[in-house]
Amino acid sequence: MAKLASGCPSDPSAAAAAAAAAPIADPPALILVATPIGHLGDLSPRALATLRGADAILCEDTRVTGGLLVKHGLSATMIPLHEHNEDAQIPRVLERLRAGQRLALVADAGTPLVSDPGYRLVRAAIAAGLPVGAVPGPSAAVMALTLSGLPPHPFLFLGFLPPKAAARATEIGRVRAAERAGLAATLILYEAPHRLAETLAALGEGLGAERPAAVARELTKRFEEVRRDSLGALAAHYAAEAARGEVVVVIGPAPPETTSAATLDDRLQAALAAGLSLRDAAATVAEATGLPRRQVYARALELAGT
Repeated sequence: MAKLASGCPSDPSAAAAAAAAAPIADPPALILVATPIGHLGDLSPRALATLRGADAILCEDTRVTGGLLVKHGLSATMIPLHEHNEDAQIPRVLERLRAGQRLALVADAGTPLVSDPGYRLVRAAIAAGLPVGAVPGPSAAVMALTLSGLPPHPFLFLGFLPPKAAARATEIGRVRAAERAGLAATLILYEAPHRLAETLAALGEGLGAERPAAVARELTKRFEEVRRDSLGALAAHYAAEAARGEVVVVIGPAPPETTSAATLDDRLQAALAAGLSLRDAAATVAEATGLPRRQVYARALELAGT
């Protein structure tokens, strides 16, 4: 039996794995690297190779990223880049990139920029004509969407709602106005566990307590949970049983709204009685009902007898 030539791997799968883990030749100057959202085994071979080959790693918290690197046997220079220092760091980072360094950008967990720092840096790098690339990977928002049992597309990612009640209600009102104007999308948002119950209650009040929703928490971790119910029922559950861990809320699309002719007339007459002009009354009612403004204005003219 002929022997294999020295240096040739005997296992094709091992060769493929070795190739995937090898440093990437001439990677983009700034590489956005997705990291695990919980299970450390979700760091891809390509992400590992990119982190290994980077001159430095830009990270939210050096303790979090440092722990990830140690788990994978890596040692690297880490540069803090977070919400409070991003603007100050941008000139220094751009100077490193212009000098030919290869920098990796990571968040504490998941895909960079998705409710995490880095957007301003990426915009500055693009504006400066510097190459930007990415290594795809985990995203809590997308994983929660796929597990929710709700329509996967179209979807609208809202990030975190404002923590204060008044500002949160205003933001929810904006979403509801967009839905009345025709938006029909599954909504995804992040929330801190200690605010989950009150946020679900606010969402139920603003969007409808019967809207189907799901709360996904501790994704990819030992105590992963996805609870599916209405917004009202979920709010009651988490008011009685406090949530723990990282949380994603997914809300089904708004149901189609039908406005009867009688309801439209009542709304228009109320707006006119309040002293609004025909045009303003029609605009107000159109926004509230989601009906075309031209249609509502034409009916307002009929009611006014003009």
